[in-house]
Amino acid sequence: MMRICLVVDDSRVVRKIARRILEGLGFEVAEAGDGVEALAFCAAAMPDAVLLDWAMPTMDGLEFVKRLRAEPGGDAPLVLFCSSETNPAEIGRALDAGADEYIMKPFDGDIIEAKLTEVGLLQEIAA
Repeated sequence: MMRICLVVDDSRVVRKIARRILEGLGFEVAEAGDGVEALAFCAAAMPDAVLLDWAMPTMDGLEFVKRLRAEPGGDAPLVLFCSSETNPAEIGRALDAGADEYIMKPFDGDIIEAKLTEVGLLQEIAA
């Protein structure tokens, strides 16, 4: 069964880069441009993982993750926050709100692969 990752970012470029990385790791990818769109997607089909931007119009990543975790089944997806935020207190707020992991922007395939492996969504393939 294909695992689904929802990429939530107001930047089309970032969504495209993330899509390419995630599809290369065997995920089916859905996209949302903000938290409102992302919540609507989750209500229809809960993804296995969410790659989540922090600063977005309409509903930011922090608000989205709080609302997601309050939804039925909303505790299931692994949420990876992506941001250029480096303040440990802010990163702590994201984790307290319900994010599982934190990825610094700009990210690359190795970083995403490592984080997804860390949270158990990718099995290490023994060399």
